Amino acid sequence: MKKLFASAVTGVAALLLVASTGAQAQTYNLTLCGASPGGLWSLLGAGIDAAVKKSYPGSTVTYQTSGGGLANVALLDQGTCDLAIIHDAEAKLALGGKPPFKAPIESMATVAQLYTWAPMQAIVSADFAKEHNLAKLEDIAEQKLPIRIALNTRGNIVSSVGESMLNAIGASIDDIKSWGGDVQFAASGEQGDLMRDRRVDMILNSLFVNHSSIRELASSIDVDLLPITEETAQKVIDEWDIKPYTIKNDAYDWTDSDVLTVTVSAQLFVRADADEEMVHNISKALVDNVDQLNGVHKAMAPLDVELMAGARTVPYHPAAKKVFEEAGY
Repeated sequence: MKKLFASAVTGVAALLLVASTGAQAQTYNLTLCGASPGGLWSLLGAGIDAAVKKSYPGSTVTYQTSGGGLANVALLDQGTCDLAIIHDAEAKLALGGKPPFKAPIESMATVAQLYTWAPMQAIVSADFAKEHNLAKLEDIAEQKLPIRIALNTRGNIVSSVGESMLNAIGASIDDIKSWGGDVQFAASGEQGDLMRDRRVDMILNSLFVNHSSIRELASSIDVDLLPITEETAQKVIDEWDIKPYTIKNDAYDWTDSDVLTVTVSAQLFVRADADEEMVHNISKALVDNVDQLNGVHKAMAPLDVELMAGARTVPYHPAAKKVFEEAGY
């Protein structure tokens, strides 16, 4: 009898050991669709990989370069990647089936919000602003100014948001050209050169506050930062389901007041039909190891669990939602 009992206890202990070892041995090999290999999203990919590794040693989240958020919507929908970083405005287009999408795409589910602080910044030559008494973006339309503006490259979502801001103030691209101005499309890295060379009078682009490119530009020429009115902000917010943003006066030493604008946000997505256990565990890893994400770059310092839980454009995956609820959000 004693031998049978001892044998049973040994068997139970062995089962518990196997179960425990199995839980500890859980690993993931996932693909994350991002954007360019050297930008912030690649750093976020490294942070997500580090967070998952910390909770599940031996796991790998491989960062896959792509054309950015719009491309990632399709890649995620096709199952090419397990995770994807996508802007809220891009997700809004996909849900509505608006170009470049031919039909609504509803296969996305949110895992976590990553940042909300990439505001649209209207940086104008101080000389041009002084010459034309340009104090806010709406003045362009009110005075029908012959301004030369640089938006981001076509196909980039912030280029479309910038165009919407111009439309919202009554200054379409055609209007600006009819007033003697022009609108060019150039990558962020090229825009500073266009301003320095006096080939454009204003940049309208989504950039982190006090981004190095802005500091470099402001050290070369005198610039101003134009606000938009609440009415304009609301029109753009309603169109894109994005957020208002106030750039504080102390962000730059060449501004003299707070500046209202709008901002795009970025979220981490999975497919809505993704494995619940996987989504739960990845979400929990991000919550438990948020320091692995907000430490990848000083621009990410504000990221915390509350912000990760605050996305609204696309519903959270039920497993991710449960993790945030358990964390008190």
